[in-house]
Amino acid sequence: MRLALALGRRHLGQAWPNPSVGAVLVGGPPGAERILAQGVTQAGGRPHAERVALAAAGEAARGATLYVTLEPCSHHGRTSPCADATIAAGVARVVSAMDDPDPRVAGRGHARLAEAGIAVSVGLMGGEAARDQRGHVSRITRGRPAVFLKLARTADGYAAGGEGRLMISGPRANAEIHLQRAHCDAIMVGVGTVLADDPQLTVRLPGMAARSPLRIVLDPCLRTPPTAGLVRTSAAVPTLILAGPQGSTEAADALGAAGAEVQRVPVTADGRIDLPAALRYLGARGLTRVCSEGGPTLADALARDDLVDECLLVTGDCVLGQPGLPAVGPHLAARLASADFAVAEEVRVGTDLFTCHARSP
Repeated sequence: MRLALALGRRHLGQAWPNPSVGAVLVGGPPGAERILAQGVTQAGGRPHAERVALAAAGEAARGATLYVTLEPCSHHGRTSPCADATIAAGVARVVSAMDDPDPRVAGRGHARLAEAGIAVSVGLMGGEAARDQRGHVSRITRGRPAVFLKLARTADGYAAGGEGRLMISGPRANAEIHLQRAHCDAIMVGVGTVLADDPQLTVRLPGMAARSPLRIVLDPCLRTPPTAGLVRTSAAVPTLILAGPQGSTEAADALGAAGAEVQRVPVTADGRIDLPAALRYLGARGLTRVCSEGGPTLADALARDDLVDECLLVTGDCVLGQPGLPAVGPHLAARLASADFAVAEEVRVGTDLFTCHARSP
């Protein structure tokens, strides 16, 4: 199951709107079992991991044990259910990490396998699987993608100094951050970040350019210039701008002509993007994992609306030594200190400390 989980993580950010699942087939005489085949949900969500593994194993799947990180599907979509394919292949036992909350499945996959005489076990490493499937579960149960914050801060807690942009993270930390970008369906920032930094928001690691996620800009008044880097490169990496009704038609047309997609979403009474409504819209588009890299202001607004599911704090070894912009705002600080959150992981990457706070399932 540990291998199956590792396989499923490979295509996080690539399989949406479907979950990224890992599957491993094990067979052989008692005491001499071996891995027969393995699979992961392919880009775009098809084929599913079970089908990849079953196809690779062929006749060897008969009598084997299938380890899978999410309940095999039981509904008809573009293909027949994975539960049926597992039965037809003659698999003798299925070990599943967790039930699928999708109402089209919701225990029916496991039930169908059991009715066919297959031994079914559910829950092995279920906690790890649930964290990996946080985005899928969120979209199904809450109608929105899971939201992951990434914030860099100095050793004394600041995101920026009095003159704005501040380089905090070291090269190893930056490489790890780019790898984590590849595991998201989309990267989200506010228009202020675009105007201040003109970011690329791409995955800049050797051989991984194709793993760059959708880029989202929250821009109620459509202030994003058509010359912005993430607009000009939209043909290579799509850019979605979420605007309010107050954004001019002329600005929307100019951004569209430059390659970006502009969509109107509701705004709050003070003219800001309505974050819960925006995330529901993204969930309706099939997005499951959205990473906010928009800085402390956007992060605190997401925390205020209780929309944060994980928060990665990257603490550098540099010290600002003077008043600056705190990386963690009051709403986010309160959320992270609440009983709903706990430190899921803390690891040093080069000179930086990565601390991941995760919402309890």
